[in-house]
Amino acid sequence: QVQLVESGGGLVQAGGSLRLSCGASRSVFSFIAMGWYRQAPGKQRELVAGITSGGSTNYPDSVKGRFTISRDNAKNTIYLQMNSLKPEDTAVYYCNKFPVPWGSWGQGTQVTVSS
Repeated sequence: QVQLVESGGGLVQAGGSLRLSCGASRSVFSFIAMGWYRQAPGKQRELVAGITSGGSTNYPDSVKGRFTISRDNAKNTIYLQMNSLKPEDTAVYYCNKFPVPWGSWGQGTQVTVSS
């Protein structure tokens, strides 16, 4: 069972930036695609960024051009750089396998964007 630990969230004003990190308990990232997901109150969890083992990335239109996913396989870590944040980006952010997540999730990291 892989344990995922997300960090880096916080409170930021609209237009600001945050960088999220996700570490794994063992070196699985090198061989699989990983993604960042988010869940806002009362809404379903959604994908916000995916990255393949080769480094190809995928973003929904809602974050394209503002969010950047990257990975450091040597550190078993993936990152999400979020710029030009909007109040609608407020959510708990999680990392997991992409495009089909594992059944278990980490605790997530809260991102709150004030207007």
